[in-house]
Amino acid sequence: MSQNRAAKSNIADPNDYENKLINIPGSIQPHGMLIALKDPELKIIKVSANTKEYLGIPADELLEKTLKSCLNIDRIEAIADFWQEKFASINSLKIEILNSKKHKYFDATIHRTKQEIILELEPTLSLQESSFSSFYNLVRSTMAKIKKVSDLKEFIDSIAREIQKITNFDRVMIYQFDRTGAGEVVAEAKRSPLSSYLGLHYPPTDVPTPARKLYERNSIRYIPNMSCEFVKLIPNAAQSQPLDLSLSILRSADPCCVEYHQNMGAQSLLVVPLIKEQTLWGLISCQHQTPKYLPYQIRTVCEFVGKLVSLELVNKQTREELEYLVKLKSVRSESIEAIAKADNFKEALIDCPDYLLDLVSATGLAVCLGAEINLFGNTPTKQQVSNILDRADAWIEDSLFDTNSLAKLYPEAEAFKDSASGLLILRLSKARGYYILWFRPEVIQTVNWAGNPSESIEQQDDGFNLSPRKSFAKWQEIVKLSSLPWREWEIENALNFRNALVGIVIKKADQLAGVVEELKIRNEELDFFAYAASHDLKEPLRGISNYCTFLLEDYGSILDPKSKARLETSIQLGKRMETLIDTLFNFSQLGKAKLKLELTDLNKSLERVIEVFRASNRGVDFEIRILQPLPSVYCDPVLIEEVLTNIMANAFKYHNKPQKWVEIGSYVDSLGQDVIYIRDNGIGIRDRHLHTIFRLFKRLHPQKKYGGGTGAGLTIAKKIIERHGGKIWVESEYGEGSTFYLTINSQ
Repeated sequence: MSQNRAAKSNIADPNDYENKLINIPGSIQPHGMLIALKDPELKIIKVSANTKEYLGIPADELLEKTLKSCLNIDRIEAIADFWQEKFASINSLKIEILNSKKHKYFDATIHRTKQEIILELEPTLSLQESSFSSFYNLVRSTMAKIKKVSDLKEFIDSIAREIQKITNFDRVMIYQFDRTGAGEVVAEAKRSPLSSYLGLHYPPTDVPTPARKLYERNSIRYIPNMSCEFVKLIPNAAQSQPLDLSLSILRSADPCCVEYHQNMGAQSLLVVPLIKEQTLWGLISCQHQTPKYLPYQIRTVCEFVGKLVSLELVNKQTREELEYLVKLKSVRSESIEAIAKADNFKEALIDCPDYLLDLVSATGLAVCLGAEINLFGNTPTKQQVSNILDRADAWIEDSLFDTNSLAKLYPEAEAFKDSASGLLILRLSKARGYYILWFRPEVIQTVNWAGNPSESIEQQDDGFNLSPRKSFAKWQEIVKLSSLPWREWEIENALNFRNALVGIVIKKADQLAGVVEELKIRNEELDFFAYAASHDLKEPLRGISNYCTFLLEDYGSILDPKSKARLETSIQLGKRMETLIDTLFNFSQLGKAKLKLELTDLNKSLERVIEVFRASNRGVDFEIRILQPLPSVYCDPVLIEEVLTNIMANAFKYHNKPQKWVEIGSYVDSLGQDVIYIRDNGIGIRDRHLHTIFRLFKRLHPQKKYGGGTGAGLTIAKKIIERHGGKIWVESEYGEGSTFYLTINSQ
């Protein structure tokens, strides 16, 4: 069996074909010959087996000889320049070889691999170079079309027609790839008897990854005769490595490619890749029903047109697409402007759902800021969104993930296909857990395929059989569990939105840094004030208190009761003022000292607090009930014991019942967090005071009632708990008692 007939290959997995090395076939097409050269002397290390046909010299007589010694060839210096200058691109020139007193002329192309120079020769009639005017005349009408047309559809239609005029091929198709590698025929020019492929879709396996990579590197691919016998490459004795023919214009065709096009009725093929922004956008695919040889000049024209079209693709859009792009950019600008003006970044994101939905034309939106999930429009439930977020980071690449068929990746999504068959995720901050999720519902679609796409892969007993389809007749598929696809402009708009948000955050961070620096200065001033208050102000207070004490001691016997009471009141007020100043100073220093965190058994801490409390309240009738054991947490045990002491002291102080008790316990809340509670049967707190009792020096009763106090204890307790990353709050029923709750989250 000849090489080009072996179209079927058994593979363990169809995806293995994606790694097939079609760039090293070991053979070339017979309409030319190939010579591989090495070293500055241009020694021949590999040659095609058909040199005798073109040069009259067998291939084995050329191996190991220098190009100059065995062939009377002009332009040797030009070929040698490729070794010296290391040209990366393909270059062409005319070459004359004098052999057996006969002049032979060739169109030559030269390129370099990592280790060799590849010289390819195609016979031509003369050395005469094509004039620029003749070249220009061939492309003039095409260039005129490119300049005149702005609409993409009209543009590619005209390109298909012009290429057919230039090549005279039976069929010319413009084939566009989508982001999955599948393609669609978006323009076509053909001879009237042929059936049309316009609008038909092709699966990614029709142009697999290895072929797409070669198209990205080559500006043209030409196979004049699909039924030809390919010519083997013959190496020298030392050359065991296969020759890389990635940039070879004569490279033989892969057997699957040959059978695929023959099944379409094509015997000759010319393909011109179209590159948009360094990505393979599509192909100009020309097919002929019989073998067809195109002169090198015509192929050069097609190559030139392909490059012109590639350059113009960036500027060509359909009118609808252009209007849509303008709308997307406008929405992005308005949303960024609104967020930039807001004082609170998180609130700003939540307050502009309409902008965010329009940003990518979604029907549902989830703004996820840490544990907070905000839903807008047609969306899954919060729990379903949370489940998606658990998997999001595994899907996301470069801050973004998109799919128009979430259920294929995440089968549980079928349950909410009506809201989220399509998903676009934008990660704003992985550390903070900030994400924006856009959703689209299922849209049942009918797709017209060029033949049944699943027929490319046949499962057999020994694995999978990769085989080109036999039929390309229109085959319809009903596609479910899919949304409308996310278009590249929508994805780009989302990424640009993220970049703009990063800019806003950086700007606000700079502003915040200025505020922090100013606060640092103010805090230093407050520290100085606190020191002055605790030292300089206390000194005269002590003097006043001492002076009043001396007056009572020296003149108490002669003072009337009213005067003595006034002096005693002055002494008490001085002491209270000194206590308030001490409390203020301690509170100001509470946020400065570093927490001494350690794993602490709160049960032992509670035992110490109770022991001290009982020792300082002997003779007082009270009951302490421990209902559940307390957890072990990372905390500063001294400060946490101060919090427990303060709350327990208040529980027994603010009490008017004969039987006093306090209940202490803990439980785990719905978020898995340990919550400690202290419940009493004291006087309780009115509802209007529940949010004010944690304010500094806030007292709910007269100074002398319930044993006095500064009104700073709960303020200090709140400060300590917040420094531990936790929360403290109270629930109370006036006249019945209060329950204080606190959490600690220092890790």
